[in-house]
Amino acid sequence: MSDTTSELVCVGAIGGAYGVHGDVRLKSFTAETFAIQDYAPLLTEDGAFEFDIDITRAIKNGLAARLSGIVTKEQADALKGVKLFVPRSRLPETDEDEYYYTDLVGLEVRDTGGTVLGTVKNVLNHGAADLLEVLPPNTSETVFLPFTMAAVPTVDIAAGRIIADPPEGVFDA
Repeated sequence: MSDTTSELVCVGAIGGAYGVHGDVRLKSFTAETFAIQDYAPLLTEDGAFEFDIDITRAIKNGLAARLSGIVTKEQADALKGVKLFVPRSRLPETDEDEYYYTDLVGLEVRDTGGTVLGTVKNVLNHGAADLLEVLPPNTSETVFLPFTMAAVPTVDIAAGRIIADPPEGVFDA
C-alpha cells in the first residue's frame, strides 16, 4: 500500500461486537453517518487490515455493520476501540469554512493581537458543538476553545495557524 499514515483520515471507530454473528458496533465520523460505507475499503491505522463494510442498521449511538473477514463475536470484540481510516484522496474536497478535524490538529493558535495561545492538540465534539483542545506553551494543561466563527474567526491551513478571539477567561491561568 502506498498511502502513508499522514495521508489517512479517521472516518470511524469500532465499538465492539453487535450480536453473535460477527457484526460490529460502529461509530461513523463522516458528515452523513451512512456515508462511511461509501469510502470502503476501510483501513486500520497501521494499514495491516482492510475491511469492506455493509451497514445492516442504525442502532443507538451508531451503526451495526458487517466487516469483511469478521464472522464471530470474538473477532468483533477483539476489534473494540480500533479506528478506521481512508486515504484522504477518497474524501470529497471541503467547502470554504469547512475543515477535516485532522487538518486542524497541530495548527498554531494566536489571539487577534498576535500572541501565541498554543497548538491544537485535538478536535472534540460531544454533541453540542465542536471544541478545539489547545495546548498552551510551557504547560501540560489543555484549554478548550469553542470552534465557532465568533471564537475562531480565521483558520489558515496553508499558513498553519488559527486566529482566535476566545471568550473571556478561557486562556486565563
